[in-house]
Amino acid sequence: MEEKKTFYITTPIYYPNDKLHIGHSYCTVACDCMARYKRMLGYDTYFLTGTDEHGLKIQRSAEAAGVDPQTYVDNIVEGIQKLWKVLEISNNDFIRTTQERHVKTVQKIFRRLYDQGDIYKGSYEGWYCTPCESFWTESQLVDGNCPDCGRPVERAKEECYFLRLSKYQDWILNHFKEHPDFLLPASRANEMVKNFIEPGLEDLCVSRTTFTWGIPVEFDPGHVVYVWVDALTNYITALGWDTEDDSLYQKYWPADIHFVGKDIVRFHTIIWPIILHMLGLPLPKQVLGHGLLNLNGGKMSKSKGNVVDPVQLIERYGVDAIRYYLLREMPFGADGNFTNEALVARINMDLANDLGNLVQRTVAMISKYFDGVMPAPTAPEDVDKALIDEALKLSETYCREMDQMHFSTALAEVFHMISSCNRYIDQTAPWVLAKDPEKKERLGTVLYNLAECIRRVALCLVPVMVNTPAKIFAALGAEGESATWTRMDEWGILPAGVRVTVGAALFPRLDPKAEEEALEALLPKKEETWEIAPAKEEIDIETFGKLDLRVATVAAAEKVKKADKLLQLTLKLGNETRTVVSGIAKAYTPEEMVGRQVILVYNLKPAKLRGIESQGMILCASDPVTGKLSLLAPVDAMHDGAEVS
Repeated sequence: MEEKKTFYITTPIYYPNDKLHIGHSYCTVACDCMARYKRMLGYDTYFLTGTDEHGLKIQRSAEAAGVDPQTYVDNIVEGIQKLWKVLEISNNDFIRTTQERHVKTVQKIFRRLYDQGDIYKGSYEGWYCTPCESFWTESQLVDGNCPDCGRPVERAKEECYFLRLSKYQDWILNHFKEHPDFLLPASRANEMVKNFIEPGLEDLCVSRTTFTWGIPVEFDPGHVVYVWVDALTNYITALGWDTEDDSLYQKYWPADIHFVGKDIVRFHTIIWPIILHMLGLPLPKQVLGHGLLNLNGGKMSKSKGNVVDPVQLIERYGVDAIRYYLLREMPFGADGNFTNEALVARINMDLANDLGNLVQRTVAMISKYFDGVMPAPTAPEDVDKALIDEALKLSETYCREMDQMHFSTALAEVFHMISSCNRYIDQTAPWVLAKDPEKKERLGTVLYNLAECIRRVALCLVPVMVNTPAKIFAALGAEGESATWTRMDEWGILPAGVRVTVGAALFPRLDPKAEEEALEALLPKKEETWEIAPAKEEIDIETFGKLDLRVATVAAAEKVKKADKLLQLTLKLGNETRTVVSGIAKAYTPEEMVGRQVILVYNLKPAKLRGIESQGMILCASDPVTGKLSLLAPVDAMHDGAEVS
């Protein structure tokens, strides 16, 4: 028996430091779609994802949380794995860089490269971006900040080991030239060559000594392996490379596709290939650098308060709608834009109106006009031939785009087929045919053609949607070969005589206004900031100690004539009564003030206001945004005259 073709696809392993948002989910959903597609075509497919758990950023975050780094990452990784289950990700393995199977192999790789002279000891002084775990030269900084994330960098100076990237500059440049499809899209390859390789590769610092959360360099325990060297090797450590059981490595390496975000392309197409070349191993066949999914044009960020929680979206709309939106909305290689309006529109227009309505109408007409039994087709007419011809070409156009991970374009082809089916209904008017008994066979042919097209559409949606295709097959009575890809290129596989089932709408139509309001409410509330008044002249503790504050009760209150803002208050302090004029009339009525306790500046020199001697001042707070006044008072009732200290 001929052995199946293999296919190995990887996501980057995720850095477990921030809550995953819908933008992070795109990459894993895209890889899952490709893995499901290849399995559908009969490939022996291996899909790897995981978490990159070492580095200074993790150590600092753990310290801030008051836990050890392992506990910190364990908690976050559990959440990541739960999210992948909610998204129904079909990964074969989940690699963690803290696992012993990874740690031991990384140490062997480091030792081997050191022994053969590709790693050497030295000292490093330069700039380091902790959030990106990246080293930068002075010339690479942008306005003094990290060129990738734009955040401040810090000066690093320490003993370390270096990787001889410079030795392999010509080799990696030739690889790019000889393999134009190694990195796609082409714009990313051009960026790597022009911005990083041709200006000259510098040797890379590949160990750290200023923190401890990393894989120890086995022969020099004061050093830990640089996080990116640690992380990149997961693609072969997960396969058991250089272990007693390397069967997975022998079967699946080299990887067919590394699917990574554009912000980490440099590591995957320069550093990683050079490490593999040093080890004498084959390079991955292709790296695809995808864009970022932004929110209303801006990058999603927990610090900006614009993170969209994928779990909340799935709970509201279902996993299939969210997976479809992610894959349909992201153009290949370019940034996508998540908006509430676009999500609701995709669900309503594509899934409810086009797909859902087509399935519902077709099955309902078969149920109504043929007692729920699939009719047998007769000789096609010209209008049928046009539809059938498009349906037969669908697999070719669909596979051409899917093979390149052009998911948005592939789905556009599928929904063009759906639009053609809806147009075919208008052209053939089955409801009119049903009125003429002599056209019963013609009606059956029309409905069969629609059902067969829908079957093919459902097959194309199998990699994208995890539940909907099965519902469509069940509605059509499709099973066995008619519900598999094996005979996609043939027409008329759906057998006549099977019973159809009218079920609930696949995707109920949404109220756009209500949904957009609900989605807006799901976003984290942004923390407001505002400018406060500048500080007054500093005083020392002795000066402050001269201030005498007392609790007093308002015994009487009245407005000051010809003064809109002033109230005249009579205050009781035990056996003493005082009169105070206060500018609170806009915030409090005289009736509201009587009986309240207030804080009085007891030793303030008396002053005349509107002819009334004011014997002190009561304290209020003024909101810096609204300007609203609020009286200061003791939380619990106090005896009048009590001192405030």
